[in-house]
Amino acid sequence: MASASRRSFLGKTTLAGAGYFVAAGTRTAWSTSANEQLNVACIGVGGKGSSDSDNAALFGNVIAICDVDRNTLESKAKSEKFQEAARFTDFRELFAKHGKDIDMCTVSTPDHMHGPVTLEAMRQGISCYTQKPLTRTIYEARLLTNMAKEMANKGVVTQMGNQGTALDSSREAIAQIKTGVLGPLKEVYAWSNRPVWAQGPGRRMNVRKYQTQAMKEVDEQEDTSITAEEVSEIVSDLVKKKQQEIGKALERVDWKAWLGVAPSREFWPGLYHSFQHRGWWDFGTGALGDMACHQLTVPYAACGLRDPISVVARTTGHDFDSFPASSIIKFEFPETAERPAIPFWWYDRKGNKPPMEVFSKWGIDTVSDSGVLVVGEKGAFYSTDDYCGKYELKGVKPVTADYEKAEDQGKGFDVNNMYEFFRAKREGNYAIAKSNFIDRAGPLTETILLGNLAVWAAAQGGANGDMGDWGEKVEWDAKNLKVTNLDALKTPRVADLIKPVYRTGYRLD
Repeated sequence: MASASRRSFLGKTTLAGAGYFVAAGTRTAWSTSANEQLNVACIGVGGKGSSDSDNAALFGNVIAICDVDRNTLESKAKSEKFQEAARFTDFRELFAKHGKDIDMCTVSTPDHMHGPVTLEAMRQGISCYTQKPLTRTIYEARLLTNMAKEMANKGVVTQMGNQGTALDSSREAIAQIKTGVLGPLKEVYAWSNRPVWAQGPGRRMNVRKYQTQAMKEVDEQEDTSITAEEVSEIVSDLVKKKQQEIGKALERVDWKAWLGVAPSREFWPGLYHSFQHRGWWDFGTGALGDMACHQLTVPYAACGLRDPISVVARTTGHDFDSFPASSIIKFEFPETAERPAIPFWWYDRKGNKPPMEVFSKWGIDTVSDSGVLVVGEKGAFYSTDDYCGKYELKGVKPVTADYEKAEDQGKGFDVNNMYEFFRAKREGNYAIAKSNFIDRAGPLTETILLGNLAVWAAAQGGANGDMGDWGEKVEWDAKNLKVTNLDALKTPRVADLIKPVYRTGYRLD
């Protein structure tokens, strides 16, 4: 097992001196010697957590796994590299029992638990590979950045799971744009076919609401021979069956652990778990949080999309409980030494895209379902996928631009991103992981999540599910994480989205 002294040693050991790598053809391979393996814990092993834990097991020794769903936990435990791992449904119990033995962990929980789990891990000196979005709130992103800085000299390294940073094409694209080949930058666009999960107002369900709806539906049936007593009996049976279904589901799901830091609410089968969390304000970050961490990999780094000064949105409407079905968001960025002031436009929901004239100017007649467009005075950068893995330069020709290529492990860019995390740990250099919290993931997440303050302030949608008018503009002081026009806003609780309040039993600051 890895003691605290071993963890410190590993954090300071260089690649050349440790002998942790072995030659394997044209790429570097990981040594599988048991006494050279880093000990890993995997928190969240379903959904994306399934591949994250599998990828981590390629390079480390998984000694503990955690998932609130016992079915998921038991299924993962049957896999070859996880059979000896201790099993938990609450990450706090895992860290309490094995924290001193863990070198690294993966965090692949619902969005609202990314911050709490990662903070606790780093406080114990554990390096973290945390899925995107890095956090649910802006304050948590800043806190993780500062924690990563504080712990870097103790061997803690970090990486966010936006695997597009490990694509040579995205790194090449960043280098191309940074040369100035597009001319002075004018605007940036990103559009996504997400959400692919349920979003929209009025979706929360509990037993009382279910009973009321069932009563109404039964009462409105055309069979007028049913008496009031029979209606009541039918509804009572329906409610009883639903309660039995809920009880059975809760035998396998640790609902208290799933809620974690979030406010309490009733469990409802299929409404939140699994993979429906992202459409709820308490648990997720909407389509913006889900995909912008991927799609902005190139424009964020190449165009300096950091510290926006304002944001405003239009939406199809929401109820401050569930995200809207669709939104359009405009970010404004101030002038820097490298570029003029520019806007960034975000569009979500399949078919919701920038105006066609934005594309036709550059000879783009058919627009992909998701993509990115960076516009300069001389030319444009156009990507047709979520990771900027494919791109074209429009109106200009590529120029020579140097960039650091990813070290290919032969199993795809997702594995390469994980490998980079492990390599950073082995070499004791957090910067090797390109999406580390300090240089990339923390500030990127802050930028992205600001957009959700504008979505919150644009709750009024249009008729029949159409886009509503522009909501209230949120003016932003990025340095101090403050809404500068808060007193003028009529929308309630905008500031609540900046810094969360954790439930008793969890530590924020």
